[in-house]
Amino acid sequence: MNTHLDPQFAPLTLDIAPFRARRERLLARMNALGGGVAVVPTAPEYARNRDTHYPFRYDSYFHYLTGFGEPEAVVVLIAGDTPKSILFCREKNEEREIWDGYRYGPDAARERFGFDEAWTIGELDQRLPDLMSGQPALWCSLGHDSDWDARVMRALNTVRANARAGAIPPHAIRDVRAELDEMRILKDAAEIAIMRRAGDISGEAHRRAMAATRPGRFEYEIEAELIHAFRRAGSQAPAYPSIVASGANACVLHYVENERQMRDGELLLIDAGCELDGYASDITRTFPVNGRFSGPQRDIYELVLAAQTAAKAAIRPGAHWNMPHDAAVEVLAQGMLDLKLLSGSLAEVLEQGHYRRFYMHRTGHWLGRDVHDAGEYKLDGEWRPLAPGMVLTVEPGCYIRPAEGVPEAFWNIGVRIEDDALVTEDGCEYITEAAPRSVADIEDVMREAADGAA
Repeated sequence: MNTHLDPQFAPLTLDIAPFRARRERLLARMNALGGGVAVVPTAPEYARNRDTHYPFRYDSYFHYLTGFGEPEAVVVLIAGDTPKSILFCREKNEEREIWDGYRYGPDAARERFGFDEAWTIGELDQRLPDLMSGQPALWCSLGHDSDWDARVMRALNTVRANARAGAIPPHAIRDVRAELDEMRILKDAAEIAIMRRAGDISGEAHRRAMAATRPGRFEYEIEAELIHAFRRAGSQAPAYPSIVASGANACVLHYVENERQMRDGELLLIDAGCELDGYASDITRTFPVNGRFSGPQRDIYELVLAAQTAAKAAIRPGAHWNMPHDAAVEVLAQGMLDLKLLSGSLAEVLEQGHYRRFYMHRTGHWLGRDVHDAGEYKLDGEWRPLAPGMVLTVEPGCYIRPAEGVPEAFWNIGVRIEDDALVTEDGCEYITEAAPRSVADIEDVMREAADGAA
């Protein structure tokens, strides 16, 4: 028996009920807006060099609807009185499975993932015009991928060319991503369970990184600790390039080189989170390389932590999106005045934006299948109200570069504290509590690690 082809070597099983329910919700929404046919492809594979590809990562929209993780796949959803879901995927191929691993093929994929029909991806161009014909609207994602745009337009033009034979092309083109964004912004129970687990994995990874940090080690060594913790716990990959930024690097918001040797007396800022089953976590912790905060470091850290606490308190159903940011900014601005980083009145600092010299980004973003997840931040020109099931980050910071008029004791101190918040019925809950956050907890973790290594 060729074990490469045996079903026992298929990917781990998953509950298809949430994916089927999402397809049904999208179809119902399409029906409410007049019906039509939706066509959603997965991501293409990209060559890294010569005959090597970058690790494949499926398209978030496609996987949200299907749970199907193979490349070269498209889902077609047809609304109407008898809605239908159709998968196009790679055919079974014994030779390619020997080289690349298990493939479901249309028959197994249809049964395993709950589709009404499944066909080979090679049949897509032939079948798509017939699936489009007679539909009032084509729901797709034009502008996302030029090659895919051209393929969909060829199918549409084929329908138009057959008008004399009775083919009726869709009269409207709608952006399917707009409907999916509204679905994705509210997480269902299955999504929340995965994101809780991702938060736990990432939190423990940050704890491991703290325990491994000491003067003389390199940033990339700590990055390796994070990756080890992610993979060991079952995460498939980092959700984004990890930021492991020591000393002045902590004042570079998207520093990813991770090459510098860490020195005694510096801070280390780590912004890192795992991806688990298609869902991102996103945590930032800042801590002293030698395990003890200096006075100025502690002052800035406690200020940022107070801002995060204020932001979290502002997260509740009905509060608008910008309220956590406003709460964090007010605390940070007052702290900057108290520490003589800025001068003037609080009202002046807020109104004129002087705080942006040391805090130049927003306090959060949506989180889900993408680390900066789908969903609008404003509706009808107003900040969006928060609702149970939304997940957002809470990440105030303070970054102090050497400059005239800035007290030298604060130079090159960069602090960010970030957690992932689930909006609940009566407020919000951090799902990243596994990562030590307070000064005392951080110093305890690092002291215990140092004692154990002695």
